[in-house]
Amino acid sequence: MAYFSIQGIQLTSLAKDFGTPLYVYDADKIREKISVLRGSFQGFPLSIKYACKANTNLAILRLMRANNVDLDVVSPQELELGLLAGYEGSQITFTPSGVDFTEIEFAVSKGAMVNLDNLSVLEKFGQAYGSSVPCLIRIKPHVFGGGNSKIMTAHPESKFGISIHQKEEILDIVGRYGMKVAGLHQHTGSDIKDGKTFQQAATALFDFAKDFKDLDIIDLGGGFKVPYSPEDPGVNMQEVGGMMSQAFLDFCAAYGRPLRLWIEPGKFLVSEAGTFLTQATVVKRDPVKTFLGINTGLNHLIRPMMYGSYHYIFNASNANDVEKESYRVVGNICETDTFSFDFEGNQNERALSIVKEGDIIAMANAGAYGFTMASHYNARFLPAEVLIDGGKARIIRVRETMEDLIRNQRD
Repeated sequence: MAYFSIQGIQLTSLAKDFGTPLYVYDADKIREKISVLRGSFQGFPLSIKYACKANTNLAILRLMRANNVDLDVVSPQELELGLLAGYEGSQITFTPSGVDFTEIEFAVSKGAMVNLDNLSVLEKFGQAYGSSVPCLIRIKPHVFGGGNSKIMTAHPESKFGISIHQKEEILDIVGRYGMKVAGLHQHTGSDIKDGKTFQQAATALFDFAKDFKDLDIIDLGGGFKVPYSPEDPGVNMQEVGGMMSQAFLDFCAAYGRPLRLWIEPGKFLVSEAGTFLTQATVVKRDPVKTFLGINTGLNHLIRPMMYGSYHYIFNASNANDVEKESYRVVGNICETDTFSFDFEGNQNERALSIVKEGDIIAMANAGAYGFTMASHYNARFLPAEVLIDGGKARIIRVRETMEDLIRNQRD
């Protein structure tokens, strides 16, 4: 019954103490995932850059920093959150897409390493900084990979990165301004469990890197698949890490000297650490199916409706695993907001231990892209957040009030 408690604290007790909807994070699970990554890459120092768009709560960022994990950010606001969490600018990589150049200038002013992903901004960076400020260049390796078309970022039609077929244009701009290209970067997508996909993208990047003689960094991005149910194995990190480590070491040997390897996991570090607690508000028995209504919606967890994503759902108030009933789990938003998608991305039913109104309905794998993608749709308050560390639960984001909802509005 590991799912029913976190570090010895019952989920039902957390719901009683802090209310619902509630995001709960397990600090030990985050540390475990950091350890798994470090143990999977061998033969060189590995730099882990947490892709913090997955979860930007300051307590989570401080936990990452305490475990020697750096940051990858995609906006000035994420960068500032990193600084507030105690990071130095030099520990932060800024990887934006299609932003105004003033955002690039801001990142440079804070000492962050900037990752440039189009020819226009590469030219402007060269004009502004020449050889005085190092940069990374994000390459699009033309590789398909990811669990959903919306999270594939390296294929030919993706908006991300500069195409590998534009190498000569990149080299021309770099040469004209004497730019210091410290490293090359690529990110294939999210939810990838096949090591061959990572290897294909890495091979394209390594081949591309041969014409850049002064590199110090190879950044292979992230996207490692996490398990979404007790039966789902997720990615075999030992296999993927071993494969990528050997490919990197072979590249360094061919390049003529050792380089640094960076990876940028986001979901992998925090997804399994998160549990989303809700309350059953209505059991609606319809002639076609039974709907289980809960006190939240796509405004708080949009991933199922956005991506057709699967979340393991269970009744935390009823541990009876024998007597079950099928429910379509739905939210309280004035939209079709279903949570019970199957692995094929279809709205479906789930077999849950018998639910009565008032029961605590929990969703696993909610630590990534849950709160950070939440909204005030239907003018509903955002959830509270709790971190469990050392067997103790503490609030890391208080529940909103009406005052929060109208604070920035003007008559």
